[in-house]
Amino acid sequence: MPQRDHYTGPSDHAPDRNVQPGATGVLLVNLGTPEAPTARALRPYLAEFLSDRRVIDYPRWLWWPILRVILAIRPRRSAHAYARIWTEAGSPLRVLSESLANALQAELGGQARVALAMRYGVPSVATRIAELQAAGVRRLLVLPLYPQYSATSTGSVIDAVADALKQLRWPPELRVVNDYHDDPAHIDALATRIERWWETNGRGEKLLLSFHGIPERYVRLGDPYLTQCRATASRLRARLGLDETQLLLSFQSRVGREPWLQPYTDATVRQLAADGIKRLDVACPGFAVDCLETLEEIAMQNRDFFLAAGGQELRYIPALNDSPEQVASLAALIRRHVQGWPGFAS
Repeated sequence: MPQRDHYTGPSDHAPDRNVQPGATGVLLVNLGTPEAPTARALRPYLAEFLSDRRVIDYPRWLWWPILRVILAIRPRRSAHAYARIWTEAGSPLRVLSESLANALQAELGGQARVALAMRYGVPSVATRIAELQAAGVRRLLVLPLYPQYSATSTGSVIDAVADALKQLRWPPELRVVNDYHDDPAHIDALATRIERWWETNGRGEKLLLSFHGIPERYVRLGDPYLTQCRATASRLRARLGLDETQLLLSFQSRVGREPWLQPYTDATVRQLAADGIKRLDVACPGFAVDCLETLEEIAMQNRDFFLAAGGQELRYIPALNDSPEQVASLAALIRRHVQGWPGFAS
C-alpha cells in the first residue's frame, strides 16, 4: 500500500502565531524517497510511485499483474542501490531538498513561508498544504523542483495539489511554476556550477548532459519534455561557449521494453569510451538536488560502464543542491511568479 502520513483535516493543526493571516506560502515539491534503504521501506514507496497513472499509463487490467511482479522483485534491488548512497543524515534527496528549502526561507525572509513536500512518500503534498492553510497562508505558489516539464513529474505534482485542495473548505489562491528550463538565472547557475568545478578539477574531453528519460510515446502524445531538455542543453552550450561536439545530450533511467528518449546515457558513455575518449564529465541539469539517479546511476553505474569500455575517468559534476546560485535563481523565480500579491512588487 502507498505510504501515507497521518492527516485528518486542517483542524488537527494549531494556527502558527508567527505567520500573519493571509500570508503567502511557497510549496517546493520533489519526487520523494523511501524512509530507509531497505526492501521493506522500498515496497510502499515504489507501489505509490508506480501506481501513478501519470508515470505508467497502461490500462490497469494490464499493469496491475505486472506491478505485483515488480513489487516482489525490485524492492530488494533498489534497496541495494539506495544503500550505496545513504548517509548518516538519511536519504541525500531528502537532506539536500530540506537544506534548499531552509536556504530559500532565509533568502525570502518574512515575505513567504517555505515548505517542502514529496510527491511520493512523506511529507505528502496534502499534509504540507493543510499545514500551510492552518498557519494562515491564503496565497500558495507551488514550485515543483523539476526544471523541465513532463506530465510524469510536474503534471503529477499538479494532480496531487488539486487532490489536496479538494479536502479544504476554503482553498488558498493558487499559482504553479510549470517549468523553468530556460530561465536565464537558472542557466547561469548551471553554467557557474560547471565552470567552478572545472576550475578546481580540470576539464574533461567532453561534457555529457544526462536527463531523466521518459517513453518516446509520451512525447508523441504531446509532452514537451524532450523539447525543453534540448532547449536547456542549447542554452547551456551557448553560455559555456561549447559546440555540439563538446557538449552532448543523453537520457538515463529507462525501464521496460518500449523505446524511451534517446540516445541512452549508458550506451553513450560506452560508445564514447570505445571512440577513444578517456576523461568524460557528466552533469544532470534535470535534477535540482543530488539523488539516487545522479549519485548511484551516474557516478557509480555509468562510471563503471565507461571504465569497462576503455575510458579512464568519468567525473560527475554535482547538482546545484543548496548552492548560493540555485538559491538566488529560485528566489528570483519565486518573486517573479508572486508579483501582485501583497508584499511583492507588481
